[in-house]
Amino acid sequence: MEHVIEKQAQFTHMENGTAEDWKIIAEAFGSFARELPDRIIAHLQLLEGDCGGFPVDRLTHCLQTATLAYRDGKDEEYVICALLHDIGDTLGSYNHADVAAVLLEPFVSEENHWMIKHHAIFQGYYFFQYLGMDPGQREQFRDHPHYARTIEFVSKYDAPAFDKDAETLPLEFFEPMLRRVFAQPRKSLYQQAFEAAG
Repeated sequence: MEHVIEKQAQFTHMENGTAEDWKIIAEAFGSFARELPDRIIAHLQLLEGDCGGFPVDRLTHCLQTATLAYRDGKDEEYVICALLHDIGDTLGSYNHADVAAVLLEPFVSEENHWMIKHHAIFQGYYFFQYLGMDPGQREQFRDHPHYARTIEFVSKYDAPAFDKDAETLPLEFFEPMLRRVFAQPRKSLYQQAFEAAG
């Protein structure tokens, strides 16, 4: 197998970068970005076998949450938000909802992004009192337009998804949906520049 040498920019400080350097980087970005769904799937798989004291492992919880949303007729974007809502558990132990929300933000609606970003506060309604915290923290958002949506997500899909005997569709079932949701960002700082580069 012949080894292909990847073209690389030549600067050692960004201020010295040339148009040719940034053309090389923009071209490399395209193939790297297209592999994002593969990296997400690989990262989700890191949750398998890690229960963290919960009745099911973290991957099963994510799959059950997505399964419940799918069976309830939610659209693909919502289902993928449900699937990825706890993907931040590995790297964002203290802010897992923020990690998931940042990952999803370029690809989903504002209401779905807000729902995932705030789900950790909303789910606290069920257990914060056992940790010496205020279970009513979600009430600070009572007048927010996505308050009811986030309560629905937590109460119908997230909170009941810890049942070893519940239907749990496999990750492979959700993969085509995930690839469609992550096919094209809706908003990104770099979107216009990299679209122009092809």
